[in-house]
Amino acid sequence: VLPFIYRAIGSKHLPASNISFVHLDSHPDLLIPVNMPADTVFDKEALFSELSIENWIMPAVYAGHISQVVWLHPPWAQQISEGKHHFLIGKDISTTTIRVTGTDHYFLSDGLYVPADQLENQKPLNLHVILINPTEVSNSQEDNGEVASAKRLKLNTDNTASTASTSSSVVPGDLDHSTPSLKKKEVQNASAPNKAETLSECSASSSVRNSECPIREVVKDVCQVLQKGNAYVLDIDLDFFSVKNPFKEMYTQTEYELLQELYNFKKPHRNATEEGLLDCVENRVHQLEDLEAAFADLCDNDDEETLQKWASYPGMKPLVQLVHSLKIRMESPDYEMVHQAGLTCDYMELPHHVSTEEEIEGLIQSIKVLLKDMPKPTLVTVAR
Repeated sequence: VLPFIYRAIGSKHLPASNISFVHLDSHPDLLIPVNMPADTVFDKEALFSELSIENWIMPAVYAGHISQVVWLHPPWAQQISEGKHHFLIGKDISTTTIRVTGTDHYFLSDGLYVPADQLENQKPLNLHVILINPTEVSNSQEDNGEVASAKRLKLNTDNTASTASTSSSVVPGDLDHSTPSLKKKEVQNASAPNKAETLSECSASSSVRNSECPIREVVKDVCQVLQKGNAYVLDIDLDFFSVKNPFKEMYTQTEYELLQELYNFKKPHRNATEEGLLDCVENRVHQLEDLEAAFADLCDNDDEETLQKWASYPGMKPLVQLVHSLKIRMESPDYEMVHQAGLTCDYMELPHHVSTEEEIEGLIQSIKVLLKDMPKPTLVTVAR
């Protein structure tokens, strides 16, 4: 998707800064390439070669193009706490990589948190995480033609250039984290207004049988965010409507559970201090480095001696049973892929929800109501 956005910036259809990004997806895609030098964002071709499907948005935030992100997610995707998150993204002065001050488990579990005083070239990000529930199609006033389109809000911009609407077909799938349970999450940023909390409660109590009321509230919330930007991009990933966790089909239930045990993320205390957060991140980084090294070693030689050596490391005992199981089923296990699967087993699973036709129709109806009352986007991208 990012090349299309950069192309629109280059053609002056999009401004170079203060863009709002509305992202409909079962995955947030808000991770960061862990080892990529921050200055890579200023070399477009080098940047594109570094990005993956789970980490392509935040580099554009650090580059100064995107200032507001709205993640609209279905009920089975709960990777980031509901509500408003305000934090900084910048260059870590000690590693020269991109890091954030965001303290959600989504960022902590990837070792991406640093304190603000450790960041240079800081950019603020307003992240809004909003649940979209299906709307009962038969109950919809939309079908009866009773709903008039609300007066579309104009974006605060002096740019009078004609807008462009672009549809693009992008790489499918995603690698992130989620759980099928519909848990009501508390916003970790204590300064989040009551409005976001009310919206979260309203959304969490909704069901397929609900009216359009919750969606009307979402429209108001999203439009308020869009007012802060100079233009906005609407990005729709079709796995918003139905999604599979590919690793659940690649590995047995036992193997998957062993991966969860190996890659388990030890969360910090609820009211952790800065020191506590730093300890949490440091421990997590060491854990992931050890696991990466172990599977890299197994790629070269997965004999029993190598396996037992790594299994002696703290927390690595499940490695023995996992590798034995893989070798029974496969002649030559792809340990690099096993590690990638493990990285998605930290504090939540990847979202996995094969929707019924009714659920898909209900979500389509909700999005119809949402888009009808939103201002027109400057750019539309669609991934399938």
